[in-house]
Amino acid sequence: MTYTWSIKLFAGLPERIGVSSLSLRSEEGQMTAMRLKEAVSAAYPEHGALIRVSFIACNHAYAADDKMLLATDELALLPPVSGGEESQAAADGERDDLYVVTDEPIRSDDVLAKVIVPEHGAAIAFVGTTREWTQGKRTVRLEYEAYAPMAVATMKQIGDEIAARWQGALCAISHRIGVVGLAETSVVIAVSSPHRDICYEASRYAIERLKQIVPIWKKEIWEDGSEWKGHQLGPWDPTAPLAEF
Repeated sequence: MTYTWSIKLFAGLPERIGVSSLSLRSEEGQMTAMRLKEAVSAAYPEHGALIRVSFIACNHAYAADDKMLLATDELALLPPVSGGEESQAAADGERDDLYVVTDEPIRSDDVLAKVIVPEHGAAIAFVGTTREWTQGKRTVRLEYEAYAPMAVATMKQIGDEIAARWQGALCAISHRIGVVGLAETSVVIAVSSPHRDICYEASRYAIERLKQIVPIWKKEIWEDGSEWKGHQLGPWDPTAPLAEF
């Protein structure tokens, strides 16, 4: 029997390989994530270096190299990052709009309002914008791409980690996709807590964690070219906990 493995591609991979998704045929109906990457590398050897440092996502979660995958799973190949139904959170009465990926402009006050509650005395918003100059190169605009359902899931993971690490802290994250012009907002992270020291710590944790695990990529467009920007904090391992900062 022959199985068809469908794998979505993101960021610079579609441009390099020339397709937005791969369709591999194999007699194996299950294989490890490492084996699948090896199969993709064998099919596209000229892109092997990038494929080897990418991660397989299985059903909206990062798959360790030894995780067993099925051909029927929803699979994606994710290069290093830059940065429907009622959910259980909604059923439990929790906000289900705390984590948003959107192609519309983001207002920091709107995101901040999601975490301001009577029992908290401090709230802070981190706002990321497009800057014009980076290392001597003039940026014309940024273009963001996301694996949206997984991006929302990993943003919620960050919120859960913050709530566990700083009891009582609330977090909301909105990230823009598509074209983001100079001085426009690309991301807003809002945090509230009973006291201000927790807000500062949790806000920094959230942005560093977002750059580590959330599958959102940015393409820098310059006057004379462009480049996809990915993880820039050393070897990329989204399954590892964030190192202390």
